Amino acid sequence: MIEGVVNDALEAVATLSLQGPAGQAQDIEAVLDTGYSGFLTLPNTVVTALGLPFAYIGRALLANDAEVTFDVHDVTVLWDGRPRQIKADATGSTPLVGMLMLANHRLDMDVARGGRVTIRPHQ
Repeated sequence: MIEGVVNDALEAVATLSLQGPAGQAQDIEAVLDTGYSGFLTLPNTVVTALGLPFAYIGRALLANDAEVTFDVHDVTVLWDGRPRQIKADATGSTPLVGMLMLANHRLDMDVARGGRVTIRPHQ
């Protein structure tokens, strides 16, 4: 189980542990974003610090119909207590956890400042 909290901006956040290819590790606080369909977004500063390998160029269509491109990198995330290899979109300044990361999990949250957030695998 992964636990988090609802912050003062009413965002559900959780701390995730990331690992780069040479064993570099970094904890990040990520916002759970059910409107984002990917796995994870990471700021370029985190990608650089962990030395994440480039995978491919990604494309997305934003809500305002603008199309954007961004680099996609391989990263290992400690998820449910186990290492999970995923693709992370290098974009933005705030890490986001998307629906691909949350797939096959149950997300519960008390939407109030300081509210509890839990992510559990489906039984």
